[in-house]
Amino acid sequence: MAASGASHLGNGKINLGALRDYYRRELLECLDKCIGTKALVWDDALTGPFGLIAEYSLLKEHDVEKMMLLPKENQALPTSTVQNIIFVTRPKLELMDQIAQSLLREDQKGGFRREFHIIFVPRKSLLCEKKLKEAGVHGSFTNIEEFSLALIPFDYDLMSMEMDNSFKECYLENDNTSMFYAAQSLVTLQTLYGIIPNIDGKGECAKHVVDMMLRMRRELEGHEPQITPQIDNLVIIDRTVDLLTPLLTQLTYEGLIDEFYGINNTSVKLPPEKFRSKDESGSTSDMEYKSVVLNSTDELFSELRDKNFSAVGNTVSKKAKIITQQFDERHSAKTVGEMKNFVTKLPHLQQARASLATHTSIAELIKDGTDTDEFMECLRCQQELYKGEETDKVNQYIDDCIGRREPLLKVLRLLCIQSFCNNGLKPKVFEYYKREIVQTYGLQHLVTLTNLERVGMLRLHTNRSYQTVRKSLKLTVEDVNEMAPNDISYVYSGYAPLSVRLIQYLARPGWRSITEVLSILPGPRVDEVQQIPVALRKRRSSITSSHSSMADQKVTLVFFLGGVTYAEVAALRFLAQQDDDKAEKEGTGGTDYVIATTKIINGSSLLDKLTYNVEPVKLNPFM
Repeated sequence: MAASGASHLGNGKINLGALRDYYRRELLECLDKCIGTKALVWDDALTGPFGLIAEYSLLKEHDVEKMMLLPKENQALPTSTVQNIIFVTRPKLELMDQIAQSLLREDQKGGFRREFHIIFVPRKSLLCEKKLKEAGVHGSFTNIEEFSLALIPFDYDLMSMEMDNSFKECYLENDNTSMFYAAQSLVTLQTLYGIIPNIDGKGECAKHVVDMMLRMRRELEGHEPQITPQIDNLVIIDRTVDLLTPLLTQLTYEGLIDEFYGINNTSVKLPPEKFRSKDESGSTSDMEYKSVVLNSTDELFSELRDKNFSAVGNTVSKKAKIITQQFDERHSAKTVGEMKNFVTKLPHLQQARASLATHTSIAELIKDGTDTDEFMECLRCQQELYKGEETDKVNQYIDDCIGRREPLLKVLRLLCIQSFCNNGLKPKVFEYYKREIVQTYGLQHLVTLTNLERVGMLRLHTNRSYQTVRKSLKLTVEDVNEMAPNDISYVYSGYAPLSVRLIQYLARPGWRSITEVLSILPGPRVDEVQQIPVALRKRRSSITSSHSSMADQKVTLVFFLGGVTYAEVAALRFLAQQDDDKAEKEGTGGTDYVIATTKIINGSSLLDKLTYNVEPVKLNPFM
């Protein structure tokens, strides 16, 4: 588990450090029910999220002596003489088999007797308990607990449930379990930050989550904490409302890092060649991947993350000059006071120089990818499609990709983009693509294509008009300024994310102005008001500021069901900045956005869950 320094979580309009502290208390209460020394046995998928909640040093203070991943076949549990072995697991049936096998192997060994416990995250499951009973090990557990970890704070304005399969479960398998967890997490947020008065949303799952959340609130009636509301608006966006945006290649710095290398729980593992010092010898294969934490504690990353990649080089170059000048100040320091002043600044300067070296190397890695013909041709194809150019026939570039047997996920992303931008594919075109994909990639991908049809990513031509939506909401923008942007379309170099454009219209002038567009997009509209007790209606009176408009600053929580991309997050941050700038000029309050999601995704990770995989699929379509 990674260390989880969390000072940056308190830097936003609402303090997400309070949410982290809430989860830490819950976790430690669970652990303290087991008296004596402990070994934690982890479901691998939970180590990353838990690393953001509680670092190992904290767990050691609560008698955790050893941690290991859930043993595979023929692996043993910890041999040290700890008194308690605690399994921390998601409620998945296949994991129950692994846990049962571990316990049965332990019984065969005999020797030192330990107590066994299990903590389900985020909830217990009757099916899982039944599975443990069938395996004959249910009685071996002294405690069966649940720890309702749902929304994990990633940064001061970003939370994720990190539920990898939520899109597939909801839209392909009609399993709304993750939507229940989403509703529950919203109730938790309201417990900590007060009732959210205004709720808007779009999509079937958005309506489902709001209905469940309101029902949960009614069940709590009379027992809710009396807290002055800190969040003014909740907007819930169903991923099916905008399937195009995640399929496009993100062009922000953070978005491209995710596209090429995959960011998991705010960390990325990068190939080591760009990080080797000049005196290091040995082949690249002998070196471990470089792991880098990406959050706003790194000042330079905070400045770079949301920029279009074409603006990154300029910023890095300016930063390098500033740091060099600051280091050169030591030569001009003559008095003891000046020397002391420089020494005080030195740790920060050294940290800034290390960060500069890291991000220069990352930018070089990304540039190596974006400069390739494959990347540029793919991007050109995407841009032609979302502008509506020749979407009604077999696309020559997609056909060539299939002929060259390029990565299947790359082909599927482009195919789904074409389907979306043409309001579905003509029957002859659809059949041609189907035949070519099956012949090239294997018969099993008939299942993949069926899955994509069932979730609406591939479909036959209908009258639902993408062109109307594109023109009404100005989704495509010519001559976008990537260096000094004035519109959210910079995050895709000319395409404004539909999801974020909807949020922009909701803030001003309101969704009533785009009734026709909303009727074209799938799913119902949600519009609810939650009553606030009179005593709590006074707007955050505790806020004191020399600027009276600060008290009028609105906070909007945007919840993406089914996943959100880093480019969409960047677009929302840009909207908030634009709003702040405008508010400062007008002397009014702006809007801050806090983003929550079931999972942070990109086009490849989204499609991978819907692909029939007989072997691991390469998630980076450009490498």
